[in-house]
Amino acid sequence: MHTVEPDVVTDVLIVGSGPAGASAALALSTYGVPNIVVTRYASLADTPRAHITNQRTMEVLRDLGVEEEVVAKATPQQLMGDTTFCTSLAGEELGRVRSWGNDPLVQAAHELASPTRMCDMPQHLMEPVLIDAAVARGTNLRFSTVYKSFVQDADGVTVTVEDRLRGDEYTIRAKYLIGADGGRSQVAEDAGLPMGGQMGVAGSINIVFDMDLTKYTAHRPSTLYWVLAPGATVGGIGAGLVRCVRPWNEWLIVWGYDVTAGAPDLTTEYAESVVRKLVGDDDIPVTIKSSSAWTVNEMYAETYSVGRVFCAGDATHRHPPSNGLGSNTSIQDSYNLAWKLRLVLDGTAAPKLLDSYTAERAPVGRQIVTRANKSIGETAPIFEALDGLSPQTPEQLWANIAARKGDTRAAEKQRSRLREAIAFKVYEFNAHGVDLNQRYTSEAIVPDGTPDPGFDRDPELYHQPSSRPGAKLPHAWITSGTRTLSTLDTVGQGRFTLITGIGGTGWLRAARAQDVEIATVVIGPGQEYEDPYGDWARLREVADGGALLVRPDGYVAFRHADAAEDAERLLAGALRRILGHG
Repeated sequence: MHTVEPDVVTDVLIVGSGPAGASAALALSTYGVPNIVVTRYASLADTPRAHITNQRTMEVLRDLGVEEEVVAKATPQQLMGDTTFCTSLAGEELGRVRSWGNDPLVQAAHELASPTRMCDMPQHLMEPVLIDAAVARGTNLRFSTVYKSFVQDADGVTVTVEDRLRGDEYTIRAKYLIGADGGRSQVAEDAGLPMGGQMGVAGSINIVFDMDLTKYTAHRPSTLYWVLAPGATVGGIGAGLVRCVRPWNEWLIVWGYDVTAGAPDLTTEYAESVVRKLVGDDDIPVTIKSSSAWTVNEMYAETYSVGRVFCAGDATHRHPPSNGLGSNTSIQDSYNLAWKLRLVLDGTAAPKLLDSYTAERAPVGRQIVTRANKSIGETAPIFEALDGLSPQTPEQLWANIAARKGDTRAAEKQRSRLREAIAFKVYEFNAHGVDLNQRYTSEAIVPDGTPDPGFDRDPELYHQPSSRPGAKLPHAWITSGTRTLSTLDTVGQGRFTLITGIGGTGWLRAARAQDVEIATVVIGPGQEYEDPYGDWARLREVADGGALLVRPDGYVAFRHADAAEDAERLLAGALRRILGHG
């Protein structure tokens, strides 16, 4: 038992104010759970870092009430997608990939899949939106506060922190601790979370700079410009990367270094030389804002919690930025965990519910680490098409690039190989299924006994909506009076929702009879919600009188195909299992 009186007491202590920590705080405060965020830093992120924000994350932010603010500050989807491969921004263009949902067919899939749009929201803009909303709703935020250690017992966790301003240590007593302290997570290490994979597989440098590159980029608007240049294969990235932070004058370059030799001296002169190399124009004024070295990691936690200590975000999945999955997965981790903590803390659910966090999120973490690292390898064929992987002089690489313009069989073959290699990057830049197809299997999901039909098409490239238990509720546009809204807008807000149609009155009575708060949604002619396009009827996979029980995070937890005389018993049994009482 805890004996020494702590200095500060709260329900949940969150270490780290990045995307995982900030979104955990936002969700918990939205649900009315007291929480404290501590961060060793004196401010929020001051560099762009993570930036691609996918549809699933935007759905989470929509439910948490900050979607509009993010959209207002982000670069919109239509300016993200002409991913360009070139010898420098001013140099020769080798090809483009319509990316991030900007291919017309993929764009249609995006519009069918979600009420939200992906966008480019750099981390130094995202963190303040999340944290400001969290603090406004009740989060206590402590800057310059270093996590030192934790001790947990049957009733809670006592965490020792150091105030960097005063230089003294004090203790915070919490019922639960969330380690959202990034890729070098001390909380994950102290908790002894078992990890798979390895750290430091390659070296990279980020250079943030201001430079007006309008004349090289505005006509082919993109988040990413890939520069094939001699030496770029060092570090595993496959090419030098010029990333747009704000169109078209704020940028971030990613450049590789030999991790075995250590990072180069990151002087302003060195940074400027890399910028000039990749831009290919020595006349435009440039202002270097920051440079930092980091390592490419391929590591994932096999377990996300020990007792009352949970980890989220980069603490549990560490990988390169390929596919733009990092902050998205981090925010979704926290969203998955927050409602479960809330229900356990208020006594609605048994602590057993929290076991489903690892069961549901660890497979996702492992998948995205594998996918991100695989995407790096998928850049190699572009080099191979130009015979650019074998050691050679820069002059030889330029000669190979020039050779593709020749009127010969060999040049025609080279052009074909290059087109195919660039097109294959669709697995990195348009992996819609990776973004939206997560299916959960855990004790917090009640199977309906039907066989899993699997996916009709490549599950990494294509989203396939389903109302199966463990899948995210399908999006369809429905109406309520003069309002048009998404089916996703009827769920969430920290509570369970039962969706049914005409003939589902037994399910409505069953929902009202439970001890748990369950919102009810009836969709059909003359009901509170109507389905004028017929989209919901096509997607729901149950009859009018059937029912879907949707969790606070928008995932289907229970499904019944039709009306049922024993609806109350069925629903009560499902809830007992989901909440860990059965």
